Amino acid sequence: MISIVIPAHNEGSVIGRTLSQWSSAFDEIDVVVVCNGCTDDTAKVARGFGPTVRVIETDVASKTHALNVGDRISGGFPRIYVDADVVISINALHALARHLGSGDVLVAAPTANFDLMGCSWPVRKYYEIRARLPSSREGIGGSGVYALSEAGRMRFGKFPDIIADDTYVRLQFKPAERETLRDVKSTLFPPRTLRQLIAVRGRVHRGTFELARLFPELSLNRGRSNNRTLISLFKVPRLWPALLIYCWVNVAARYKAIENSQMGTRSWQRDETSRARLSAKPLE
Repeated sequence: MISIVIPAHNEGSVIGRTLSQWSSAFDEIDVVVVCNGCTDDTAKVARGFGPTVRVIETDVASKTHALNVGDRISGGFPRIYVDADVVISINALHALARHLGSGDVLVAAPTANFDLMGCSWPVRKYYEIRARLPSSREGIGGSGVYALSEAGRMRFGKFPDIIADDTYVRLQFKPAERETLRDVKSTLFPPRTLRQLIAVRGRVHRGTFELARLFPELSLNRGRSNNRTLISLFKVPRLWPALLIYCWVNVAARYKAIENSQMGTRSWQRDETSRARLSAKPLE
């Protein structure tokens, strides 16, 4: 049976949107929602889907702690880890499971689909460039969902106390051992404002710095860089405004990450603007 682990910290406004995609198939999947350090109604909303959704509450407000708790509770494979604010259909989950069942790869993820409704013009331009880069085709660390076979989960022990759990997982595997399925989608909801986008990207950079410091040996599995493609895009004049926004966001985010790292800041920098949207069309 497919096991699904959902770490959730104050996700009462969106957890129902995530779980509702699977309501017709709860007898086919094992869902564990780990409410970590919640002060809202996340647990109540999740329990509203019935006893087949197991809801665990912990006072520790940590995503990686929640992932470890979910691992201890879950018993099935493949095991799929889903962010609480992401939308992915039951058909997509089954597709990930089938792909891992073939034994060709140990970890798989959907391709990220970004719902830009309500986002400002600069944010939309940022994602226009992102869609053209190699990293946009790497779903493990970009789609809010990753699935591990039993052999894949044995590749590492407990999730360490880090920011970028998904990148940590991806780098456990060589490129040939992991795959992003182009025809399988998850929907993510980006920050609506440029300020929030920079804050979120700053968290991503902090996670990258942290992994490089704590686990430098994992850099061997990084894969293809964006740099060559990004430089080539400057040959297209109509993309210059979007390219300037993309580069400025990443420079500002990197500076913020360096500043926060030097100050020892560990705040999560979660975006709240995207959590106002409560509906999304299921994707196959």
